[in-house]
Amino acid sequence: MVNLNLSVDGVDRVVNIKNVVIAGWTGRNIEAVEHHIQELAELGVARPRTVPCFYRVSESLLSTSADFQVVGNDSSGEVEYVIFSLPDGLYIGLGSDHTDRKVEAYGVTVSKQMCPKPVASHLWKLSDIEGHWDSLITRSWVVRQGNKSLYQEGAVSRMLSPQDLISKYTDGGQLDFGTVMFCGTHSVLGEIRGGDIFEIEIYDPILNRSIKHEYKTTNLEIVD
Repeated sequence: MVNLNLSVDGVDRVVNIKNVVIAGWTGRNIEAVEHHIQELAELGVARPRTVPCFYRVSESLLSTSADFQVVGNDSSGEVEYVIFSLPDGLYIGLGSDHTDRKVEAYGVTVSKQMCPKPVASHLWKLSDIEGHWDSLITRSWVVRQGNKSLYQEGAVSRMLSPQDLISKYTDGGQLDFGTVMFCGTHSVLGEIRGGDIFEIEIYDPILNRSIKHEYKTTNLEIVD
């Protein structure tokens, strides 16, 4: 179990996390899902057996830190909305499914486990945004050698909704308290690439508010 210090709807709380789930290939539009599958296939990643699919990773990977070390130069982030199941309800946060792309080519689950899973320190109550859920937008930027470029952008309506993903993962049940689920990402603009800094945002245009986070990665040398 890992404890995170989070601002939950503006109230500082210590949140206990027992399980972390990475949902993959979660698009509502099958053509968009196929595009992302082909995007990863170019890197040697095998097609998933089922769509969507769910990977379990260690809860110790979850962190609100802004500075991480990763092995080698082949990892990159993905902006995702994130579900937090707490005793008083479901909350929505923001995270990055940072993944080693070289390892992903021979073992997706292993690649997920190799890298940290950064999350923002703020959460919104799902019930406050369910009525206008599809209007929310997620974005990411990559900063390389001081140059910042838009990397991903799109409405969360492209992905399955929180309740749909929970239902598929639990076979119609509820998400256990203390579970965090990363809920899928958009295709990238250009090629899949890493950078020195990764910035992510989820924007609510109806309530005119955002959750943002950024983190820096330092590459550790691989010694053969």
